[in-house]
Amino acid sequence: MFGPVPSRRLGRSLGVNNIPPKHCSYSCIYCQVGRTSRLMVERKKFFDPKAIVEAVLQRIGEVGEMNIDYVTFVPDGEPTLDSKLGEEIRGIKRNADVKIAVLTNSSLLWRQDVRRDLMEADLVSLKIDASNPKVYRRINRPHPSLSLKTVLRGAACFSEEYSGILITETMLVSGINDVSGELRGIASIVASMNPGKAYIAVPTRPPAEEWVKPPSSDKIVEAYEVFREVLGGRVELLLGYEGSGFHASGVGEIEAIINVHPLRIDYLEQLALDKGLDPGRVLEELLGRGARIAEYRGYKFLVKRPRLNA
Repeated sequence: MFGPVPSRRLGRSLGVNNIPPKHCSYSCIYCQVGRTSRLMVERKKFFDPKAIVEAVLQRIGEVGEMNIDYVTFVPDGEPTLDSKLGEEIRGIKRNADVKIAVLTNSSLLWRQDVRRDLMEADLVSLKIDASNPKVYRRINRPHPSLSLKTVLRGAACFSEEYSGILITETMLVSGINDVSGELRGIASIVASMNPGKAYIAVPTRPPAEEWVKPPSSDKIVEAYEVFREVLGGRVELLLGYEGSGFHASGVGEIEAIINVHPLRIDYLEQLALDKGLDPGRVLEELLGRGARIAEYRGYKFLVKRPRLNA
């Protein structure tokens, strides 16, 4: 559990971390959690689903339903790897009047059980970063068993079946998927899924690979124009930071945030001051617990220290 944290897409988001670090079907070059140490595609039970539901309900009780726009499954890895995801969503919704969102990389949507679990959510965000298999393997670095064709076929099936709010997100990386032909290919795929909103994002936090950079302003404008040609007014750019509206009552909860969400140092300082804590001591304690400071695009972030086997 972490947050609520400010989300550029979801407002005040209470994060649910239902996957331990770092189990994922991808090892995206831009991932803010770092490289994937356990690349996998088989679903399994990671935690007791009742314990997850109880933790979420406890946090909702502390924060108040009115202060949460979405309870969001956005963990250290791919949330749909959790075979108990559907059970967890149902358990939360039975006991609290909240909306549930799941942010998925789309890689397992070819599985009927995954699509069935996601039907329980009020909002699902699909990641679509590539239209070309070579680009797909370079930017998402998927499990060897996955193919872009299979992933996109699964996403198309889900978009036809799902009755909730469907959005997409495309992360643009300079020199990788920001060329004109690839942009048009991605826009066409996204349009075929008929999302309520198609978000174009750029890396704003320290990425898994230090060489990853956001596209130039001209490329971002080109991407926006290409997407608007096929999606009209449903396109939105995610270029900035969410702001400092993070919610945490102590060092432990701040640590839970940075485990999945690198936190700008100036936001950390403000958060500590708001809670009557000494920012220097909070920073020192978090560094002692294994966090580290990373610089990216002129800002300093507090991030989780990568594991030695990552």
